Amino acid sequence: MEFDFGAVLVDWPLLAKGVAWTIGLTAIATLIGMAVGVACAWARTSGGLVLRWVVGTYVELIRNTPFIVQLFFIFFGLPAAGVKLTPETASIIAMVANLGAYSTEIIRAGIEATPKGQIEAAVSLALNKMQVFMRVVLPPALKKVWPSMVSQIIIVMLGSAVCGQISVEELSYAANLIQSRNFRAFEAFIIATLIYLALSVGLRRLLNWAGPRFFFGR
Repeated sequence: MEFDFGAVLVDWPLLAKGVAWTIGLTAIATLIGMAVGVACAWARTSGGLVLRWVVGTYVELIRNTPFIVQLFFIFFGLPAAGVKLTPETASIIAMVANLGAYSTEIIRAGIEATPKGQIEAAVSLALNKMQVFMRVVLPPALKKVWPSMVSQIIIVMLGSAVCGQISVEELSYAANLIQSRNFRAFEAFIIATLIYLALSVGLRRLLNWAGPRFFFGR
């Protein structure tokens, strides 16, 4: 068997476009998904009974169903209810919902590990509930769970490969398109694998650098 990686690399614009879409989807999903996770974690620890039940149902629903089923429901199922979405919008919604549910439980674990004395000290300084949560509880909570959060974000990025099933032109879609043209499936997916590996390593290093500087301090 002879390998011809050049037959795949000649279509580098398709691969570059796929990488750009993968990075873009991940960036948007990370920012919005983390915000959803923080809000839902607060709801599960400090919200009312009804709010905790609603958020708990959302978390359990997402965490106990496959990502591809969630994606297909959003893209193929919602149009039956009159909600039509582009493949890109459906992918972002699915990735945000998935990351939001998992990050809710990750962040909640960090919040529940915050010493009560630390919260009582903040209250004694006349801080309101939101100030206590945002300035005293959340930063150290994120610091405790940041490695788990980084791993989950990378899992979501790798899960974006499924979005090619609804014609989003991300990396796996590009690799599949290239191999369908030149029948070099092995080479195409080896290159895609190496690119995903590089993206994962790069994203982990970026998030480990950004966390202490932008989310929870040193």
